[in-house]
Amino acid sequence: MTLLSVENLGARHGLLQAVREMSFEVSEGETLALVGANGAGKTTLLRAIAGAHRPSEGRVVFDGQDITAMPAYNRVRRGIALVPEGRKLFGHMTVEENLRVAGAAHREGRWTVDEVFDTFPLLQPLRGRKAALLSGGEQQATAIGRALMTNPKLLLLDEVSLGLAPNVVQTVYDSVARLIEGGTTIVLVEQDLARALAVASRVICMLEGRLVLEGAASSVTREQVTEAYFGLRGAAA
Repeated sequence: MTLLSVENLGARHGLLQAVREMSFEVSEGETLALVGANGAGKTTLLRAIAGAHRPSEGRVVFDGQDITAMPAYNRVRRGIALVPEGRKLFGHMTVEENLRVAGAAHREGRWTVDEVFDTFPLLQPLRGRKAALLSGGEQQATAIGRALMTNPKLLLLDEVSLGLAPNVVQTVYDSVARLIEGGTTIVLVEQDLARALAVASRVICMLEGRLVLEGAASSVTREQVTEAYFGLRGAAA
């Protein structure tokens, strides 16, 4: 069943056209990876889906409803959660307080503070530590846990591995893998092509705001993605 439909979506930053005529669908339980070079429009696209950036054309349909004009806080209530690039935690609050603030949305579902700590065991001993004092990996795990506390139908992850040491990335992705195994629907932006292809069921490559490759992660090769990534030639899968 289709959960998200993006239809001919465009988005601008002033005169800059950051996203151009993007169309794709995401089914329930699917993991879609958005890849592309810096400036390809991936973050803007994710923010447009979440309601943090107003599109200039096209529409976003979520769970059968057109949400293009819906404000971001109502999209959270409908079941969309964004983990933004840079995490953006409340630094003066503890890990547990960051989780409980997000839980105030009161959407029904499986996610509780204890469930988050079970999924991200590295956070359990840190529940009373201020977010500003956490390492990058600990902050990323907290940010994902905070999003899960809204009990989303769709989880949007922007630059999961950005700025993290390789061993920390693996720890975070181990937890993401558990979310995928549990049936969470995820759209993730990831610079690490190998990591994206390993966890995603489908991949979309963007170039200059456009979709230039789309296919099942199991059917596209790293070479095809790399060529699309750098615009070496047209690609389709």
